[in-house]
Parts: sequence; structure tokens; C-alpha cells
Amino acid sequence: MRIISGTFRSRTLEAPAGLATRPTSDRLRETLFNVLAPRIAGAALLDLYAGSGAVGLEAISRGAMQVVFVERAPAALKALHANLAKLSIRDGFRVDSNKVSAALRRLEKGVAQTRFDIVFLDPPYEDADKYASTLGQLGGGLIGLLAPEAVVIAEHRRKQRLELRYGALHRTRLLEQGDAALSFYRLTESEGEAGEAGDDSGGMKA
Repeated sequence: MRIISGTFRSRTLEAPAGLATRPTSDRLRETLFNVLAPRIAGAALLDLYAGSGAVGLEAISRGAMQVVFVERAPAALKALHANLAKLSIRDGFRVDSNKVSAALRRLEKGVAQTRFDIVFLDPPYEDADKYASTLGQLGGGLIGLLAPEAVVIAEHRRKQRLELRYGALHRTRLLEQGDAALSFYRLTESEGEAGEAGDDSGGMKA
């Protein structure tokens, strides 16, 4: 793995040992950040099920103001901290080693300090229930974590179809690449979205 662009461009990253963690591929990460490029500078990003931290580190490299990594697997945490040290990143981030559901509740209590512009989640593909529970939290009781124009992105298997709506979140775009897919969600107009609701055709700006 490597950083694709920005301050740390071409720097290599450590991957977690073993097969329990599946890092987002460089190619898929490049696709993701091609879409997010206009949003990254100065953004607050929440990287859930962060693994090695590749997505959050890419965001820092491209000018994100703050990144919160949420990861609890020991091997992944070891790789994440190794990558932060390798890149000499000392501020502008926080690592939360709690379960994602607990981390979200903790973050919600500090919402006056941070509302996230971008949320990325990449649970283990086989844990389908984590998509529903995490997106349900973000689109429901913990909606206050999201800035009005926030985008929430879930990486999942191409064959796994996520719901079009999770509470106040609705899907505006679906990108497929190889065996993986990225589903983009935004808030409905009633919850502060400025643009028009999408039809899931993939043509809307994320």
C-alpha cells in the first residue's frame, strides 16, 4: 500500500499482519479520493473500521484538518500506529480503540467540537450486520455527528446490496470496481442537504 497524492505521496504503508483485516486497495482508494477531492482540504473525516489507517492517512496527506480513526483489532492498531509514526504525523488526528458503536456515542457527546464532513466505513465484508447498525446510527440518533453537507461512504462487496436509505441518510451514488463497491450517502433535504435527492443512478456528485 502507498499514499497516492498530497504531502506524503508515494510513501508506503504497513499492512496489518494476518488475514483478519482487508485493506482498501490502492486502486479503489484512488477512485474514492477522485470523487472526494473537492471536499478534502480542511475537512473533518471519521475513518470507521480504520484498519491500517490508509483512508484517513490519505486524507491527511491531501489536507484534511482532522481525522478520527476508529479501530480495535490489535494487529490493525499496531499497523495504524506504525504508519502514523512512519509518516511523522503528530497532530490533527485521534485514535479510538473502542467498538465503533461505542466510539460513535462518545464522539456524539463532543459534537460541539466536531461535526464530520466525511465518514468512511469499511467493516469486514462478512459482518453484514455492521453496515446496517453503523449506517443506522449515523442516519438516526447520532445524526448530530454529521455536518449538513456531509457524505458517508461505505465500502462493501459488489454483490452485497446495501439499503437505499438508513434513517435520514439516502444513497446518492454507487461505484463498482472489481469485487468491491462504494456506496455514497447524504442527508435528506429535511435534515439539511442543500442539493436535490438522488435517484441512485450514480450520476450525482458525492
